Amino acid sequence: MKILVCISHVPDTTSKINFTNNDTEFDTNGVQFVINPNDEFGLTKAVMLKEQQGASVTVVNVGGTDAEATLRKALAIGADEAIRINANPTDGMFVAKQLAEVVKQGGYDLIIAGKESLDYNGGMVPGMLAGILNYNFVNSCTGLEIDGSNAKVIREIDGGKETLSTSLPLIIGGQKGLVEEKDLRIPNMRGIMMARSKALTVNEPTNDNNSTKAVKFEKPAPKSAVKLVSADNLDELVNLLHNEAKVI
Repeated sequence: MKILVCISHVPDTTSKINFTNNDTEFDTNGVQFVINPNDEFGLTKAVMLKEQQGASVTVVNVGGTDAEATLRKALAIGADEAIRINANPTDGMFVAKQLAEVVKQGGYDLIIAGKESLDYNGGMVPGMLAGILNYNFVNSCTGLEIDGSNAKVIREIDGGKETLSTSLPLIIGGQKGLVEEKDLRIPNMRGIMMARSKALTVNEPTNDNNSTKAVKFEKPAPKSAVKLVSADNLDELVNLLHNEAKVI
C-alpha cells in the first residue's frame, strides 16, 4: 500500500501574528513554523500503518524552501520520502490541483490530509482533491482501519460519530482523534540522522492560476476591560448585565 500524507507548514499557535504591506501579507518575522496539527495526527496514523502492514509513506507540501525543515521533521518521524511543490499555497483549489498531479504520478492508494490547516482554516483542500480525482472521500475522520483494499472509517458528525465502510483509493480529512495524542511521534536522534539521507524531491508547479487572493487581513478586536463587581452587590451585577452587556 502506498500512502501520501499532505503536510501544511503553519505558524505555531503560540506565535504572535502580525501583517505587513497595508495588512495584505502575513509577517513571518519571528514566527516559528510547525507541522499542521491535523496533519500530524494523519502522519502518525500513516507511520502506524507502515509498521503494521508494510506500507510506504510519502509526505508532500505545496510551499517554498522554508517548508523543507517541516518536511525533514516528517521524515524523521517515519516517512520514507518527501515531495515539495515549489509554489506559494495561497489558494485552496490551486493547492488541490498541485496535489492531484502528485497523486496521479505516484499511484497512491491512501491519501491522508488534515481536515483543515490551522492558519487559513479553509477546510477545502481534501474535498477538492477528491473531486478532481473522483476518489472516495471521508472528512472529519477520527478512526481508520485498512484491510486489503477495504477501509472502515469513523467520522465525527453532529451529536456523535458515524462508521462507514469504503474502498481504496481513498482520501480522508483527518483530525484530532485519528490517533491518540499520547501516540504522536516525536523525532529521536536516530530518526533525525536517517532523515538526512531520505529523498526530498522538489517539483515545479503545474500552470494553474490562483482562483482567489487575499485582499486584506484583520486581527480580532482586543478584549475590553473587565469590570469587577462585589459578590455582595447583586443589584449592580444585574444592572450591568441588563443595561450594558445586554445579555439578560
